[in-house]
Amino acid sequence: MRIDKFLFFARLVKTRTLAQRIVAEGHMRLDGRVVDRAHAEVRAGSVLTFPLNDRVRVLRVEALPVRRGPAAEAQACYTDLKPAVG
Repeated sequence: MRIDKFLFFARLVKTRTLAQRIVAEGHMRLDGRVVDRAHAEVRAGSVLTFPLNDRVRVLRVEALPVRRGPAAEAQACYTDLKPAVG
């Protein structure tokens, strides 16, 4: 699955255009390497690192969503490896 599509389907960003912008700006890492193309492939087990809403998100992909469904369904597709402090 494309990385921009995953970010959108998993409800991490509001629009696919925003997901493409995050990737194109070079702020996205996929399994530790910098990704600058929105068509980079994400698979189950991949680790994504990127800035979002003034914090760095580190997520492990658990499953690939087939649609942009409800929030509970979207959150089941990834595990937050860097939980919020506080």
